Amino acid sequence: MSSPSEAAPSNTDRVYIFDTTLRDGEQSPGATMTLEEKLQVAEILDTMGVDIIEAGFPIASNGDFEAVATIAKRAKNAVIAGLARAIPADIDRAGEAVRFAKRGRIHTFVSTSPIHLAHQMKKTEDEVLEIVTKTVTQARNLIDDVEWSGMDATRTPIEFLARCTEAAIKAGATTINIPDTVGYSTPEDYYALIKGLIEMVPNSDQAIFSTHCHNDLGMAVANSLAGVRAGARQVECTINGLGERAGNAALEEVVMALRTRADALPYHTNIETTHLSRASKVVSAAANFPVQYNKAIVGKNAFAHESGIHQDGMLKNASTYEIMTPESVGIKSTSLVMGKHSGRHAFKEKLKDLGYELADNQFQETFQRFKDLADRKKHVYDDDIIALVDDEMGSSGDRIKLVDMSVTTKTGGVHRCEMVLSVDGEKVDVSYDGTGSVDAIFNAIKKAVEADPHLVLYAVDGVTGGTDAQANAHVRLEMSGRIASGNASEPDTLVASARAYLNAYNRLLIERGAPAQGAMAG
Repeated sequence: MSSPSEAAPSNTDRVYIFDTTLRDGEQSPGATMTLEEKLQVAEILDTMGVDIIEAGFPIASNGDFEAVATIAKRAKNAVIAGLARAIPADIDRAGEAVRFAKRGRIHTFVSTSPIHLAHQMKKTEDEVLEIVTKTVTQARNLIDDVEWSGMDATRTPIEFLARCTEAAIKAGATTINIPDTVGYSTPEDYYALIKGLIEMVPNSDQAIFSTHCHNDLGMAVANSLAGVRAGARQVECTINGLGERAGNAALEEVVMALRTRADALPYHTNIETTHLSRASKVVSAAANFPVQYNKAIVGKNAFAHESGIHQDGMLKNASTYEIMTPESVGIKSTSLVMGKHSGRHAFKEKLKDLGYELADNQFQETFQRFKDLADRKKHVYDDDIIALVDDEMGSSGDRIKLVDMSVTTKTGGVHRCEMVLSVDGEKVDVSYDGTGSVDAIFNAIKKAVEADPHLVLYAVDGVTGGTDAQANAHVRLEMSGRIASGNASEPDTLVASARAYLNAYNRLLIERGAPAQGAMAG
């Protein structure tokens, strides 16, 4: 079998990667990112060769508009897209945001399925066709690159979808996206739909067809690849498969499937795959969504082998149980070269090796935390440093911070937390008795900030092995209909838990624009 490097594919075999982590991915409950986090994600996507970055939904909020516009200004290579409903104000706002890009795109969509038309749109097919023509024409008058999507396309009769597609292309759409909005399709269905549309629509050769598959039935990647086989040449996906409900097609899985199985899927992308692991970590930290251990390509266990038979095979020849190398996706063997005697220069070089470049203030704070960690841990692994840096970057803008904490526990007795917080620069002392240590900590924080968010998720795992491993704590909070996630890494599990709770609450404040103290008062 030939690899992509051994054969030079023609342009017709090129698949464009459209990443929607910053738009569809951020719509996951609790995955909201700050502007700085979005810029960091966009930078790595641009660097790794993503063709189109859907940077956000400009009409949704001033924050979304600012993110799209800033990313548009900074992007060096990728097309920057802004999403817009089939509403004139949406399209104008998207056009205004992406006009700063070297290459911009307006991505507009409208529902096409009978169930959406009847219950959501309350429009007839003829009315929808008129909307398609008007809004795509409006977008094309603003910019040359226009993408049109038929929402819930996989539950739309192909005859009507073909009429909409023809109208969109006639009005100036250069990309036609066929979303499996609710993850309903199977690979056979999706292949037939894409192939049928390309054959039925008389002007289909004037546009690139695109896939956008959700993972409700676990078939998002399979459906996307089926669409490529049927003639689609753009795949819409997200890092780690982040997205609404069960998520989207995972970019890393689509790309590595095309790269690894070039015999069965003779197509290529321009993605530099050695950036995949780093991109996964950046998105996981920014969105505060941990990556499951057995996640394909980028999970902790993706290249781990515990079975004796597997280990024996790996020692004899790695290809016995690995169809791709860890290095091909940017995963390196864990090293033990850093310790309490390591200096600033060595630490800075280690950060560069791990894919980080920090501003001076951030570097000094991170270095001090590294030295503190090295004093407390026997061995400092690469994963420890990654967790430490991601934690520092994720909490650097927090308005409420943990200053000091002590917890008293007694089997069958009272658990008491005494805590000092910094709230917008002012110290607040608080204490609370709880039914357990974590209960006392979380309730002490709620007492200090005079708020009572609902705890949706609390989980802790070890960054590395051993009793001295850093604890990585994850907290998800819900307040007034908004959800935010927090993450923190510390050698002390209770401290990690407190900082993760505070990180999540700080994110709720960013979303609400609320004062740090008394956010729920009144």
